[in-house]
Amino acid sequence: MTEKFEIRPAREDELATVGALISQSFFHLGACVYLVPPVEDRLKVHNDYFTLLTEHAHNYGRVDVIDDPSGDGLAATAVWFDYTREAPDPPNYDERLQGLAGEYLDRFQALDELFAAHHPHDPHWHLAFLAVHPDRQAHGLGGKLMARTHDELDAAGVPQYLEATNENNVRLYRRTGYVDMQPFEMPLPDGTNFFRMWRKV
Repeated sequence: MTEKFEIRPAREDELATVGALISQSFFHLGACVYLVPPVEDRLKVHNDYFTLLTEHAHNYGRVDVIDDPSGDGLAATAVWFDYTREAPDPPNYDERLQGLAGEYLDRFQALDELFAAHHPHDPHWHLAFLAVHPDRQAHGLGGKLMARTHDELDAAGVPQYLEATNENNVRLYRRTGYVDMQPFEMPLPDGTNFFRMWRKV
């Protein structure tokens, strides 16, 4: 029987579950390794970090999810921020970041500074996180999530922005209409790159 993957908005009471899904899906990404090098700390710190940002996107953008057809949690999520309007920082962000990051705070601050310095100023929607559970990858779920929001934003004439995390993702996003921005590479202090991409149909 063909499994059905339906997109729906995340509920407020499951935003921590979304944060944990992102943390698990991104566990081995170079940027996440840079932010929290010890594997024993990485999931916990990133669970809290991604939950903080997902909660904010729930108020200032969109958090879409796909349930796992097995009934066991979430299969995938897309977290967007709406930058066609004023989007303040999360409440008490500096204090909350310090509390969750602990000894890795300087690394998260370096990430924030990097993103702030390179974020585009034109009105757009920002795809902050596109995450698929490791057991559900290669099912086209990321593309399905993107297509839903792309279609709506394209119809409204609103461009989209993202920071790709590696060259494989760059190739994926190019296939969905994103183009490289200049500057393209955004290196963290250890040399790990993000790649700036823009989509406007």
